Amino acid sequence: MLLLTGLCNSSYVTFGQHNIYITSSISLCADWDLMPALSPTMEEGNIVKWLKKEGEAVAAGDALCEIETDKAVVTMESNDDGVLAKILMEEGSRAVRLGTLIALMVEEGEDWKTVEIPPQVAAAGTPAPQSPVAPSLPAAPAAPTPPSPRAASTGLLRLSPAARHILDTHGLDPQLATPTGHRGIITKEDALNLLKKFPDSKMAPVQSAPAQRPMATAAPLPPGSRPMYPPQSIPGKPGAPGTFSEIPASNVRRVIAQRLTQSKTTIPHAYASVDCNLGAVIQLRKEMAKAEIKVSVNDFIIKAAAATLRELPEVNVTWSEEGPQTLDSISISIAVATEKGLITPIITNAADKGVQEISANAKALAQKARDGKLLPHEYQGGSFSISNLGMFGITGFSAVINPPQACILAVGTSRAVLHLTKETGALCTQQLMTVTLSSDGRLVDDELASRFLDKFRANLEWPQRMALA
Repeated sequence: MLLLTGLCNSSYVTFGQHNIYITSSISLCADWDLMPALSPTMEEGNIVKWLKKEGEAVAAGDALCEIETDKAVVTMESNDDGVLAKILMEEGSRAVRLGTLIALMVEEGEDWKTVEIPPQVAAAGTPAPQSPVAPSLPAAPAAPTPPSPRAASTGLLRLSPAARHILDTHGLDPQLATPTGHRGIITKEDALNLLKKFPDSKMAPVQSAPAQRPMATAAPLPPGSRPMYPPQSIPGKPGAPGTFSEIPASNVRRVIAQRLTQSKTTIPHAYASVDCNLGAVIQLRKEMAKAEIKVSVNDFIIKAAAATLRELPEVNVTWSEEGPQTLDSISISIAVATEKGLITPIITNAADKGVQEISANAKALAQKARDGKLLPHEYQGGSFSISNLGMFGITGFSAVINPPQACILAVGTSRAVLHLTKETGALCTQQLMTVTLSSDGRLVDDELASRFLDKFRANLEWPQRMALA
């Protein structure tokens, strides 16, 4: 989202609005013309690319920059004429919060080189420098007293109370003890054995113990056994046992994680599955291919789901804070996998479109989703979702509901199954496909979900029925 206001003939481009406001006032303008968010769930964005340079003239409608929201990359356009005076957030700036100042604009003819950041905005937008924290230094022990076992230990060893008392009393390093207890616990006997080796506690080589007993030289555990103590995890140091590397999460990944958690923790999911015979669809596809009309099985699935929603409008609902809401239009969200994560572009008014038109819309939306060029209205909303993993050989699975929708249909791959015909008793091969409906129990109960799947199967097994539904 983008926001603009003015000071001294300047315009301030910030996240939070999507227009430019230019004023001749000599003081900071108090009226902030807020515009709707580029995405309902957007809280921050990334500056992907500036399309204008500092000092370059900008006309109304010109593209200023590309901003990555939590859904797609959106181009910010200017609503007024002027000159881009100062870019405050360079390309590659990440996690820029809504309302943050990102650029300054001035009117044509003004000296853009002398523009200054308003003090009020600079004070609010510039994070206060963090005061350096002095590293904590371990207290130097007295010369005759060795460090306590707790300070010398790496925190990986486990001691019994009796053993800890003995080692603390005599100033012995627990790293020198050989643990014999369950799961590597140093017992009282282990501490006494160590005391026998060093009867004079001052002679125990406490300082050199960690160098003599590195963790990497520990004996390997037998296959299938549990570790005696958990490994120490250190970020940014790959290669060592138990370490890891942090991976920065994109805006899309963070929103996906948030919405999946919201869905599984707030929506009572119910599941129902049914097998559909694709024989009629496969035969119809062959006939359409002869007429050079290329459509996929997924296009028929989308059409069948839309036709079923028209027959059962009580399934075409969403859940809001006020309760259930019946939708007037039937728009199908199709799950598309991209490099940045899963996104669900929408085929609007799918029940009123033919299979060929649905196929063209689905291909165009899927390509725009992979290119990150979806517009907000192309992925916001929707009344019913479909996720198809059949192309990956998945037989069946359960999908997570996309709130505030009530249902999502998980589609598996088709498989050949021998079937005994009732009329002749002969064996024939059927192409069966398993679909699983995940439904919100607050809106769609088990009986309604069963009726939906029954009518969906009828529409898919008799494609002509979809035209009559």
